[in-house]
Amino acid sequence: MTNILVNDFIIVIMMFLRIASAFLSSPVLGHRAIPILVKMFLSFLIALIIFLTVKSHPAIINFDIWNLSAMAVKEIISGLMLGFMLHLVFYGISYAGTLMGFDIGIAVAEMFNPMDETNTNIIGEIIYVAAVVLFFLINGHHYVIQALVYSFTIIPVGKYTINASVYSLIVQYSGQVFIIAVKIAAPIMVSFFLVHIAEGILARVIPQMQVFFVTQPLKIGLGLLLLALSVPVYVYAIKGLLREFQNNLYSLIQAMGS
Repeated sequence: MTNILVNDFIIVIMMFLRIASAFLSSPVLGHRAIPILVKMFLSFLIALIIFLTVKSHPAIINFDIWNLSAMAVKEIISGLMLGFMLHLVFYGISYAGTLMGFDIGIAVAEMFNPMDETNTNIIGEIIYVAAVVLFFLINGHHYVIQALVYSFTIIPVGKYTINASVYSLIVQYSGQVFIIAVKIAAPIMVSFFLVHIAEGILARVIPQMQVFFVTQPLKIGLGLLLLALSVPVYVYAIKGLLREFQNNLYSLIQAMGS
């Protein structure tokens, strides 16, 4: 009876390590504003609930210290990879704001992003915060918990093995960061490409005029106007990207369990 209780306790701890590492590495649930004790308590509570509902965990665990250490490392790696997947979407959204701010001409006006602990321009910060709000509006935190539950049915405790398919998916999804950024920033980039061509023509026609200083206020006003008109498009695009993240997360879990 004692062996059974200790075995179950070790399984819950291993589940807790995977869930806690996933929460800590995710951009929203791992925010510094959430106290670490709250994250740990929530992780342990979810681990206990999953243990009582998911029946795919092994019945017997080898209590050798090296075997337990290897299992713990595997669970932490699994959780970090699942949390990192969500980061990729927000990295792309933040980078899109950087591209738009550079074209509009306010790239110098930077702000500190407390979620990523990086500096970004004002537009990138606004889009990032809007993406976080949409993440909660479409129940993105539910997707993360559902993916964690699904991971224990595909990847039992201590059974994760590193394979090439996981590496290829991570490289593929990482490359999508630039695709996401260009898609979101495309209306501004295309519009200001035409503006820059007009500036070049005007500089050749009137060499005495400081074109870039004269047109800078116009570019900022035009950029803000285009951003205001494109808000519905951005909301629809970001919502689609966050929903697509769910499918990518499940694909990664299936690859990790193969």
